[in-house]
Amino acid sequence: MKNVPDYFGSLVFDDRVMKANLSAEVYQSLRKTIDEGAKLDLSVANAVAGAMKDWAVANGATHYTHWFQPLTGITAEKHDSFISPSPDGGVIMEFSGKELIKGEPDASSFPSGGLRATFEARGYTAWDPTSYAFMKGKTLCIPTAFCSYGGEALDKKTPLLRSMQALNKQALRILRLFGNEDVKCVRTSVGPEQEYFLITKEMYEQRRDIRFTGRTLFGAKPPKGQEMDDHYFGVIKPRVAAFMEELNEELWKLGILAKTEHNEVAPAQHELAPIYSTTNIATDHNQIMMEIMQKVAAKHGLVCLLHEKPFAGVNGSGKHNNWSISTDTGVNLLSPGETPYENAQFLLFLCAVIKAVDDYQDLLRISVATAGNDHRLGANEAPPAVVSMFLGDELNAVLEAIENDTPYAGTEKIQMKLGVNVLPKFNRDTTDRNRTSPFAFTGNKFEFRMLGSSNSIACANIMLNSAVAESLKIYADRLEKAEDFETALHEMIRKTIKDHKKIIFNGNGYDDAWIKEATEERGLLNYRTTADCLPHLLDEKNVDMLTSHKVFTEAELKSRYEITLENYCKTVIIEANTMVDMAKTEIAPAIEAYAAELAKTAATKRSIDSAISCGYEIGLVKKLSALTEQIAMKADELDAALVSLHSIDDIGEEANVIRDIILPKMGELRLPCDEAETLTSKKYWPFPTYGDLLFGVR
Repeated sequence: MKNVPDYFGSLVFDDRVMKANLSAEVYQSLRKTIDEGAKLDLSVANAVAGAMKDWAVANGATHYTHWFQPLTGITAEKHDSFISPSPDGGVIMEFSGKELIKGEPDASSFPSGGLRATFEARGYTAWDPTSYAFMKGKTLCIPTAFCSYGGEALDKKTPLLRSMQALNKQALRILRLFGNEDVKCVRTSVGPEQEYFLITKEMYEQRRDIRFTGRTLFGAKPPKGQEMDDHYFGVIKPRVAAFMEELNEELWKLGILAKTEHNEVAPAQHELAPIYSTTNIATDHNQIMMEIMQKVAAKHGLVCLLHEKPFAGVNGSGKHNNWSISTDTGVNLLSPGETPYENAQFLLFLCAVIKAVDDYQDLLRISVATAGNDHRLGANEAPPAVVSMFLGDELNAVLEAIENDTPYAGTEKIQMKLGVNVLPKFNRDTTDRNRTSPFAFTGNKFEFRMLGSSNSIACANIMLNSAVAESLKIYADRLEKAEDFETALHEMIRKTIKDHKKIIFNGNGYDDAWIKEATEERGLLNYRTTADCLPHLLDEKNVDMLTSHKVFTEAELKSRYEITLENYCKTVIIEANTMVDMAKTEIAPAIEAYAAELAKTAATKRSIDSAISCGYEIGLVKKLSALTEQIAMKADELDAALVSLHSIDDIGEEANVIRDIILPKMGELRLPCDEAETLTSKKYWPFPTYGDLLFGVR
């Protein structure tokens, strides 16, 4: 058996490799760039490029690529070989600092939301030295940012790095006010838990809806789903365990800290959680993780589904974004310590997050908005579309004491008594966990639970970092001018609690009564769909905040609005066209074939004995015929609605029509198809059922 520490990070040009292969002077200069954001010298880049090439070639590399994250939501790469011609007719392997620092991929075919015209092809990739290069097959992958010829960000990494820089700037101002001069950098860190489904490759190939859209568009409820709660944390099946074992090995080679794996609630659903890392690195790692999951699954005759709601009626898949703020000296700024009531610095950072989440509920909702996630948010396994925060009993009591200027009694430590002498005794946590909360405090971090499983975590963390940076800026502006720092600090914390306590909710987020209370009594936002929330990206307060911190330009924000809505529209249109196609060419013919067999059976029976009523066959034929007519009518209606979209030029109007007309008509078409599935002989049904898909991996 391989020893994990021996091969962990073996495919990564990480700090250990750099220290071993770079001169002390070059290494220290590069570390200064990584740790403090110092300017990168070209001579250092040349030395790093040479060492990187030698290491990669020694590991079998023939090519390199600038690996980036365009606005498609997935990664992109253009491969160039290391070879250069030599005078003797052969080749030599070369790689310069210039090639490391900058690449020039064609930018014309990536989504730009109007930032680029189709004929304007030039784009640039720029090396991100804070994220280690890695090997993928025979290619050295160099994480990079991606921008247009005019300098506009055409990717998710650039705004993410900008948001981290903005938060670092404002957090340092706050720390200096508390007399902390040692900290040079404040970084956010993330541990994204990844949920996914596994189905067999054979069944996947038989389902056009899953192949084209990533989810099932038809499917009757199986006799058994997740009602028994027997899959959650259950024994992992051997085939799945083999997949997980190889997945871990491949991720560990790439330096990805895969930690926890288990069965999730729905049949065929699983989860993988890593140890947290710096946000931009965690974002890179999560993109790599999703790619590796799909590749490893294929080797095991499986398909990994990352869609947020691949099956109706059972849990969908999310991606819980565990977010915290730490200093380069190792202090977690969201750690309450033993006495959170007395920890003024912690309370101020906590209040900054509370204020940020309340002030920018819309941006957090927008950051997770996709057509797929719209199916999941508000269902009974996911938080609702209403953003709220869970703090727990102890912190809630602390904040109430501060707001009301009353003594804080503290929370008594309660020892757990399990009634069995041999079991260990331990103190109960001061608060329970709340899995229904969209944004829950879990000890020294916040868990943002609204992200969809296929989402890049960059979007959510851009908005979260930026909103918290804005809160910290407001605090720093006021406190730096205060005559009495402690008095001003206390009043600021009290005011934040009073003004923003409406965002704090520790109860059941799945309860319909909460949605009513949230919207009608507390005035919280409830944007159910992508079409509802996206226009608010361009609200004046959001544009002002994001541009003032230089996270986005106004043009970049408008481009994100266009791209996200266009993606929403295209996604649903592909799904609707697939539904029409499957209904007309697979489902309806299958029903008719079975009905014809029933009619033939009835005729045969009557030919034997004319007194036989054949009530079963005739009754079923009538039901199936009626359903076939209904399917044909609903398919034609959906088809006509899709054609009507061609006359709409405005992307916002198109999104509204899709929300109000196309999606309901898709639901209307699905109903008779799913009912017909329950009446049609299995040998005639044209593709695997939910029962087959959810319980097919053995």
